[in-house]
Amino acid sequence: MTLAESSIRRVGIVFAGGPAPGANSVIAAATMAFRRNGREVVGFMNGYSGLQDYDAEQRPLAEGTDYFVFQDHHLRGLRNARGILVGTSRANPGKAVRSRADPADPVKTAPLSRVHRGLRSLGVAALVSIGGDDTLKTANLLFEYQHQLPEGEKRVHIVHVPKTIDNDYRGIDFTFGFFTAVDFMGKELLNLRADAMATKSYFVIETMGRKTGWLAYGVAIAGEAHMVVGVEDVEGPLGVEEEVTDASGTTRRETRLSLDALCDRIVDLILTRAKRGKHYGTIVLAEGLAEILPQSFLKGVPRDEHGHVSLGKVDIGKLVAELAAKRFRERTGRDKRLTGVQLGYASRCAAPHAFDVMLGSQLGLGAYRGLVDEGLDGHMVSVSGQLDLQFVPFRELVDPESLIAGVRYLQASSDFHRLARQLETRIEPQPRN
Repeated sequence: MTLAESSIRRVGIVFAGGPAPGANSVIAAATMAFRRNGREVVGFMNGYSGLQDYDAEQRPLAEGTDYFVFQDHHLRGLRNARGILVGTSRANPGKAVRSRADPADPVKTAPLSRVHRGLRSLGVAALVSIGGDDTLKTANLLFEYQHQLPEGEKRVHIVHVPKTIDNDYRGIDFTFGFFTAVDFMGKELLNLRADAMATKSYFVIETMGRKTGWLAYGVAIAGEAHMVVGVEDVEGPLGVEEEVTDASGTTRRETRLSLDALCDRIVDLILTRAKRGKHYGTIVLAEGLAEILPQSFLKGVPRDEHGHVSLGKVDIGKLVAELAAKRFRERTGRDKRLTGVQLGYASRCAAPHAFDVMLGSQLGLGAYRGLVDEGLDGHMVSVSGQLDLQFVPFRELVDPESLIAGVRYLQASSDFHRLARQLETRIEPQPRN
C-alpha cells in the first residue's frame, strides 16, 4: 500500500473560473472513483470563495453553504449534465503572489494559508483542482506554499485538471469543453451562412478564444467559413509596427493588427466571390485580435490589473465590419452589407459533446489515479493518443519567475492551421485604387 493509499481518506474538489461543457463529467468520474474505493469526497461550492476566507473562529466552513459531502444522488445523470454542480467563481487566493520572492511573504500568502487550514479543518488530505491557467497557477502556489510548512504539519496533495473552451493549455492536446464550443458555434455559423446567402450579405463573426486562434479556427472549419483570421496570423501584410508604452512606462515596439490590410483582404474576398457568382460569405475573427489593435482604437477600453485589454468590451466583429464596408465603398463606389456578430458565451454551458464527456470522464478518473495509484502531488492530469493518461509536473507548465502558466498558441505551420487555409476561399488578387 502506497503512502497515498493509506493517508488519503477524504478528497476535496474545487472548480474555478469560467464554465466549460464537460465540467460535470470530470467531477462525476473523479467522485465515483474515489467513493468506490472507500474515500469521501467533499465538493467546495463556488470555487475558492469560502476557502480563502476561512477562519477557525470567525469564519468556519459551513456544510451546505461552503461545501457538501457527495452522496449517490449527486451523481445520477451528472456526467452529461449542463453547468457545474459545485458552482464556480473567480476568487483567487494566489492573486497577490506575482514573483518568485512572494511565496515567502506571509501577507501575500495569507489567503493560501487560509485555504490550507480550511481544507485540513475538514480532514481533506488531497485536492482536485479544476480550472484554467490562472487556477493552475493557484494550484501550483498552494503546492509550493506547503513546502514552507513546519515539520510535522500535514500537507494536502494536489492534482490539477485543465479546463478551457479556448484549448490554449500547455501540456495537453485538447481541453474538455473545446469540442462542444466548436460544435455549438459552428452550427450558429452555419445559420449565419444561410442568412448571408439569402440576403446577399456578409457576416463578420468574432469568436471567443482569448489570445489564441484555436477556437476561431475550429469554428471556421466546422461552420464552413470563407475566411478566418487569428492572432497567430498577424504578421507580414497583416502586421504593422507600433511603439507601445506599458503601465510601468517602458516603451517597446510591437506588431499590431493592420486594420487597413485586413479590410483590404476582406474586400478582395468579396470581389473574388462575386466573380464566381457568390455574393455572400462569413468571416471569422479571433477575439484576441482586439488586444493587438492599433492603440488609437483602444483608448478608453478597460484593462485588468495586469494591463490586459478587456476583450469583452471590444466588439471587433462590428468594428471590422464597419471599416470593411467603408473600404469596399472606397474601392468600388458601391455598398455592401457587412454585419458584425459576437459568438461564444452561450456555448460555455451547452450540453456537452460526447467527446467532451469521454475526455472529461477520463481526466476525472485520472485525478484519482494520479493521487491514489501514483501517489502524485503537484501534477496536472493530461491525456494523449486515445485518451491515454499522462501526468505533467507543475514545474513544466509554470514559469519559474513569474509563476504564470504559459499559453499554447496555434502554430501557423501546424496541419490544423493548414486545414483551415485549404478550406477557406482562395482569394484572387484584385485591383486597388
